[in-house]
Amino acid sequence: MTAEDRLSLSQPLDAPDVPIVEIEARTRRAEARNVMATVASLRDHGVPTRDIAVVVRDLDNYEEPLYRASVHYGLTPVFWVQLRVTQTRPFALIESVCDVLASDNPSREVLCRPLEHRWAPPSATSSEWPIDPKTVQVSMQALPNESRTLSEWHDEFEGNPEIDERFVTYAEWLGDCPDPAPEAVTNVLTDVVETYEELGLPVTKENDSPSLIATERDARATVRVKTLVQQLRHKYADRLDEGTLDRSWSSVAELSQLIATQRPGRREHSNARAIDILEANDIWLLNVPYVLAVGLIDGEWPQQTESAVPPELQEAILRGDGRIGTLAPRTAWTTGRDRDQFDDTLRAAGNGLIVTRHTESTSGEERRPSPLLDHLNTDLVPPDERRQLMSEERELPNGVRAMLNHEVTDSE
Repeated sequence: MTAEDRLSLSQPLDAPDVPIVEIEARTRRAEARNVMATVASLRDHGVPTRDIAVVVRDLDNYEEPLYRASVHYGLTPVFWVQLRVTQTRPFALIESVCDVLASDNPSREVLCRPLEHRWAPPSATSSEWPIDPKTVQVSMQALPNESRTLSEWHDEFEGNPEIDERFVTYAEWLGDCPDPAPEAVTNVLTDVVETYEELGLPVTKENDSPSLIATERDARATVRVKTLVQQLRHKYADRLDEGTLDRSWSSVAELSQLIATQRPGRREHSNARAIDILEANDIWLLNVPYVLAVGLIDGEWPQQTESAVPPELQEAILRGDGRIGTLAPRTAWTTGRDRDQFDDTLRAAGNGLIVTRHTESTSGEERRPSPLLDHLNTDLVPPDERRQLMSEERELPNGVRAMLNHEVTDSE
């Protein structure tokens, strides 16, 4: 590796040829409010929704505050993240059903988990099912702690007056489930998820906020799980033929988890008229007039890299000084992936780039600016202009307003 190759791992970024404004806030939530206030004000000035994109290095810390800020300003956000199917209720429902059927002596917790995830029999009506969470919990408390067979649990449900009678229907359904042959597995789980779609999904909608984000996510998950169940039949049959899986409901649960965690290569969203909020790895090759890069905090963008090699030695290796130059550097030392994604973010901005950060953690500790900002000549928004942005008038900072003039100049 030549010295040029080494240094290419940490070369400076090329600043975009557009105005760059920096907005500083005290907390992460205040930063999110600044971001969505800017978006709302840009729209007030006639900027089309499709001409604005909010970019975050990692949405885990920002999705909730950005969503709350969006609702505050009457905006509909679309978070460009892959649906984590294994963290949804429809998937938890089919997995919990498999767990019960796989156990010879399920505990009361394992036994009742499908009911907690809104299981209902295929013949159910909306007036009776699913069982509400409070009733499930009350009945569970009346059950013994000892694990039992499904037949013994059925007798317990019938003989205990404190147990809701619908538990008997559930136990009878479990007892009628066939052995886990591929076609039988598909039939059982298809009935489960289709009944959830008919009876469980309306419960999500009833309890949802006006934006119906939870309902949309639940509906997407239901569609994905239905597809997963169809895939499961063929993959399960193939694994049985290969002898790599046992014929059991536990194998079905294991294979379901495997299929669900193989995420598709596309990002999923459904509302093309909403504000796009993307993770940085999705901005590549996009061209958006107004880009807001959020969370430019040291340790978050770029993320802190753990290494046993001291920073001073890392720098010496990267420079290739003396005998130490024979050592090979790790690209992670230069946070190359985060740098590249930030570079993609810079290149995506057609008329203007707005970078934001916060200065304090939730515990009051100082949050330092990202070293990536050292590569940019930003125009920091003064406190009085920031206050005007957050006021009822929602006045754009002068630097952001200049971006609108930049657009006019470019179009002439």
